[in-house]
Amino acid sequence: MSSAVESLIAPPYLKKGDTVAIVAMASKLERKSIEAAVEEIESWGLNVIIGESVGASDFDFAGTNEIRLRDFQEMLDDKNVRAIFSARGGYGSSRIIDQVNFASFVSHPKWIVGFSDITAVHGKIQNLGFQSIHGPMPKTMFWDAKSDECLQGILFGKNVKYNHSTYKLNRLGEGIGQVVGGNLALLAHGIGTSSELDFVEKILFIEDVGEYLYNLDRLMVQLKRAGKLSNLAGLIVGQFSDVKENDEPFGKTAYEIIEEYVSQKDYPVAYDFPVGHTNDNWPLRCGEAMQLIVKKKGVILQSLPSQQ
Repeated sequence: MSSAVESLIAPPYLKKGDTVAIVAMASKLERKSIEAAVEEIESWGLNVIIGESVGASDFDFAGTNEIRLRDFQEMLDDKNVRAIFSARGGYGSSRIIDQVNFASFVSHPKWIVGFSDITAVHGKIQNLGFQSIHGPMPKTMFWDAKSDECLQGILFGKNVKYNHSTYKLNRLGEGIGQVVGGNLALLAHGIGTSSELDFVEKILFIEDVGEYLYNLDRLMVQLKRAGKLSNLAGLIVGQFSDVKENDEPFGKTAYEIIEEYVSQKDYPVAYDFPVGHTNDNWPLRCGEAMQLIVKKKGVILQSLPSQQ
């Protein structure tokens, strides 16, 4: 197996005694809703500080744009903070991401953790040349013990080897590339912005929640028209939860919609992977070079041996 594919720069892995922060970059939440997650993170041997945006409220947002921006900026600039967790997703991070000053982050990078709406933040971080973590957030921790355990592992530098069952639409094959992706709507909306990701020779993963089937089709059309689906190293199709149907049926499932747009490609495709708005949301270091193996008997996604 070739290991010529290079990962983006990994911020320093965590160690016991490090300090991490929790901020709310998007939708609001009550501080008490993350108390159990704070205790869990502290049980990993970490110190936790909570930003002013957690518990703040401005209609649906976790405080005004100014509050959320200031909170995230202060944690980015604080050299004692080694990782920043987004408390939850929802909507709002794309409203502030272009006002963030990443000068201190580039000099002293740290792990940014989250998923869903935080896809916009991940894209920005990766375009700066650094890895970030798509995975459980304090609001969603305890949905699945394995996902939380894996999150701890990859924050502390453990390599990844995920094994998953097969699916009828899978396309067999192997691919090596940096793992990139996240929420499908945010990936499509990011095209033409500072969060837009280059998918060429990358292992792309996608997921979404609460979308109408026709809109999932429209999002896939956007990726296709933008040339985003043509030269992948592989595709991981995660969970598409709580999809909605119009009065007039669209006629396809979420996975069938996606299959239509990649059926003529030759890269491996793994459907029904445990990533997304479900209990089992296996974390990934976005920008890490990995190997995707899709076989008849199952799927393997693993870190490259050269990184072990």
